[in-house]
Amino acid sequence: MPPEITFLPDNKKIGVRPGTTVLDAGKKARVHIRTRCGAKAACLMCKVIAADPAGLSPLSLNEKLKLGGLEEMGYRLACQAKIVGNATVTIPEDPLKAAVREQLARMKEEEL
Repeated sequence: MPPEITFLPDNKKIGVRPGTTVLDAGKKARVHIRTRCGAKAACLMCKVIAADPAGLSPLSLNEKLKLGGLEEMGYRLACQAKIVGNATVTIPEDPLKAAVREQLARMKEEEL
């Protein structure tokens, strides 16, 4: 049985071949993961948070250096992390969208 990956917060689950990157699995599942560098680990936009690292390949030295300590909080680069077993990853909210959402919430509170 192929490994499955679940993408949160969308709760989309998909079966993939072992060795598929989280980024490629996201594309297959039609889950948007931001990226700009063409999967070269250069832009660092494709960060995801792994619920359990056992379902993903070990961190490469390059990925560890790029993450600069964030890996200790479960962060991985979707373009580098390969699926080796069942895995669940959370796609963090885009910082710009989060700022807009917070501003709109503040404006709504001020109207009340």
